[in-house]
Amino acid sequence: MSKTAVKGVAKGANLKRNLGLWAIVGLGLGYMTPTVVFDTFGMVARDTNNVVPLAYLVALIVMVFTAISYGKMAGAIPSAGSAYTYVRESMHPNVGFLVGWTSLIDYMLLPMVNCLIIRSYLEAIFPGVPGWIWVVAYCVLTTSVIYLTMRGTSNLNGILLVFSIIVMAVFIVMVWAQLAGGEGVGSVADMQPFFHDGVTASAVLMGATIVCFSFIGFDAVTMYVEEARSPKLVPRALLLTVALGGAIFLIAGYFAQLRFPAWEEFAPGGDMQFIEDSTLPLMGEAVGGPVLMAVLTAAGFAATLASGLASHASVSRMLLVMGRNNVLPKKYFGFINAKTHTPTFNIVLTGVVCMLAVAFTLEMIAAFINYGALIAFSFVNISVIAWFAIRKGRRKTPRDIFKYIVMPLIGFGMTVILWVNLHLDALIGGVAWTLIGLGYLLFLTKGFKKKVASFDEDQPVTGFNKIPLDEQ
Repeated sequence: MSKTAVKGVAKGANLKRNLGLWAIVGLGLGYMTPTVVFDTFGMVARDTNNVVPLAYLVALIVMVFTAISYGKMAGAIPSAGSAYTYVRESMHPNVGFLVGWTSLIDYMLLPMVNCLIIRSYLEAIFPGVPGWIWVVAYCVLTTSVIYLTMRGTSNLNGILLVFSIIVMAVFIVMVWAQLAGGEGVGSVADMQPFFHDGVTASAVLMGATIVCFSFIGFDAVTMYVEEARSPKLVPRALLLTVALGGAIFLIAGYFAQLRFPAWEEFAPGGDMQFIEDSTLPLMGEAVGGPVLMAVLTAAGFAATLASGLASHASVSRMLLVMGRNNVLPKKYFGFINAKTHTPTFNIVLTGVVCMLAVAFTLEMIAAFINYGALIAFSFVNISVIAWFAIRKGRRKTPRDIFKYIVMPLIGFGMTVILWVNLHLDALIGGVAWTLIGLGYLLFLTKGFKKKVASFDEDQPVTGFNKIPLDEQ
């Protein structure tokens, strides 16, 4: 199909409204990858002094307020898009551009996170094989698949989501039996995972910034507003996705913390490699031996691979949209291969960036991703005030003041608290990336003398929520 035809479909066709509430929630949960609670368990336990579920509880509270703000904006601006769309429409195109630019950190690094997790799984199973081999193999595999096709992955995500949750439930049941038998803290009901001597607020907030990474993906639910049977479903789906995802993380984190009350169990001889990479295989082996280790790793592997394909496809399409709008050089980023009908340049570029997983740890990449996500979350909360209270004048009654000023301000304040507790290196790197975006914005607008080219929310921006390029 020609580029003209693809463009015509993207701009002229309407998406079919065939997604119900639970279908949208399933897509959001699948993108969040529930097994990630075990992947980051070791590093969060270390940083919080062994109160992982408390860190998840703090992050969940922040996410609930932010999800409410996303829901309000999705209802007010029922267009496929996310933070950059809401900020652009409610505040200013230039501010929207900077928020969108910052969000690119999430899009570009999420595939690398999945690669790092897959690498840690395979290193645990095949300890004699150098890690870089798994990184290269993973990047070549995912890049090749997406290079040839970019079909939606919602059905696959649904299957893998159910499989992952079933395996997690089996893990919890086995942990319950071991706790009753005296393992871990020796009890299935204990407040130690939430509070004990030596726990500090600063440590919990630091841990919350890490586990905030686990929730990334819930905001992708807003992308389905044009495919939902009714736009009114999206705000409900947002809250359900956050609530169910938070419940899964809390329950799994609680029982895991009871079974592994000290993070030092994952650092034999003081070796921090097992802390900085995924601890899922180690937890599976400790609870159920080689069999559970294999099953739990398989569940994490499958869910992570599906999420990796989706995130890889997402960033390639985001870059395609930016290329079509001349925000990035259209010749390269806006190119679609005539044979595969995929944005091959963007796909290969993402694969190359993903190979940098050879030199990074999961902890560091998660921190960089959280920088972009938390800024996006902060500005969505501000957008509620800008759109409803200022533009629409919804500030004259106590009810409106509470809904459109007080609640988003609480969400914004909570998000900022997490934001300023980010890892220093991630903060420095994130600010540097934002400043690069500001310089690029000055170039695009010739010193703010003309309007910046906007991100086009009518173009597909994710791997499975719009019409796949090879089906157009």
